[in-house]
Amino acid sequence: MKLPENFKKRVSMTTVGVVLCAAAVGFFKCSQFGVDPFQCFAQGIWGRFFSARTDYGLYYTILCGIMLLIDLFIARSYMGVATLVNMFLTGYIVDFTSEIITHFSPEPSLLARIVFLAVGVLVMCFASSLYMTSNLGVSVYDAIPIVIAEKRKLPFKFVRIGCDLLCVIIGTLSGLMPGIGTLITAFFMGPLIVFFNHSFSEPFLSKGSEK
Repeated sequence: MKLPENFKKRVSMTTVGVVLCAAAVGFFKCSQFGVDPFQCFAQGIWGRFFSARTDYGLYYTILCGIMLLIDLFIARSYMGVATLVNMFLTGYIVDFTSEIITHFSPEPSLLARIVFLAVGVLVMCFASSLYMTSNLGVSVYDAIPIVIAEKRKLPFKFVRIGCDLLCVIIGTLSGLMPGIGTLITAFFMGPLIVFFNHSFSEPFLSKGSEK
């Protein structure tokens, strides 16, 4: 089996991207300004229909498993190592990051919360750009706007905004009110990922070559 060009660099980008993305969710959590759009969707559905029947961890794993099955039909080429790592390790990294932040800032001021939010948004977009560009797999949610953009020949940033807004709407209708952090990521995550793709991830991957 022939490995992709710049395979070692791709593995590094995937690993760093997944870890940073999960850590960014920890900053989001500590900012107390709302969760990202997909979590708004997932937590809203859980709170409305499943919270009395199962804990969130099991529900989230099942939800991601269902989305993985769908992705295997419509986005098989985007499934890979990063997909599985996202599914099974993200929760632990989020908890670890949150615990560290809470240890050093147990009662964050408004300014600290704003800083946490800004760090969370920027790091999440940068991290998403890294593992998307590495092309060794993306999260079960990230694959959907990528495929829609490719098949419909539409700009990714606009498709991502549309998917994020749909998640926020469903989460809101399910009873989970979005915070300012949710709305910021819904409108700016797509454009910021594209910015980091062009300004860092793609040039970094294409710089040099490995035999």
